[in-house]
Amino acid sequence: MRLIDLSQPVTDGGPNCPVHPPISAKVVATHAKDNWHMEVITLATHTGSHLDAPLHKIDGGKSIDQIPLESFLGEAVLVDLLDSTADRSIGAELLASRLEGDLTDRIILLATGWGEFRAATDEWHFHSPYLAPSGAQWLVDQGIRAVGIDHYSIGGSRDPDNTRTHEILLGNGLWVVEDLRFPVEIFAIGPRFRFMALPINFPGHSGAFCRPVAVIE
Repeated sequence: MRLIDLSQPVTDGGPNCPVHPPISAKVVATHAKDNWHMEVITLATHTGSHLDAPLHKIDGGKSIDQIPLESFLGEAVLVDLLDSTADRSIGAELLASRLEGDLTDRIILLATGWGEFRAATDEWHFHSPYLAPSGAQWLVDQGIRAVGIDHYSIGGSRDPDNTRTHEILLGNGLWVVEDLRFPVEIFAIGPRFRFMALPINFPGHSGAFCRPVAVIE
């Protein structure tokens, strides 16, 4: 078995959603001074590679700890959208042209290439490709389990599309994984592989950090 890391790093002052608190990761104990080593981090739970539970957008929706752990391991389908340019709307028609076969209970991973541009820039913050509401509804209609993207927000940064996309997905009980990175080697594996993204156990929370990986057997 081999694991391919699909996560983004979390670093002090690193890029994140601009309306969230800045990331702080400080060393507060060292071997030289304290005979041990420790860091303290401050950040929103929707930072870096993370999962959205229905509660994130749906009042009364499931929190991250209420989703069975087994749900976060399953068969993924990678969608090659590397030809995406800024502000691309990923709608139903585009998805139907890129996806084939039965998608029931699959985890759909949208590879736009935006994970390679991850930086605190206007382009990365506000002009990413995004899953449009029509695309979200099309995926729900296929009976998928979850969907992910290589940007901090699957619906982009602008309303009403961002809110509506999240509401469609999370309102239908799906979970979402955001801020992924797809290394070149994953495209040589083929579009279907095992995927795992286990959340930190934060009871009652709307999301959690995770370590997404492709499981190659």
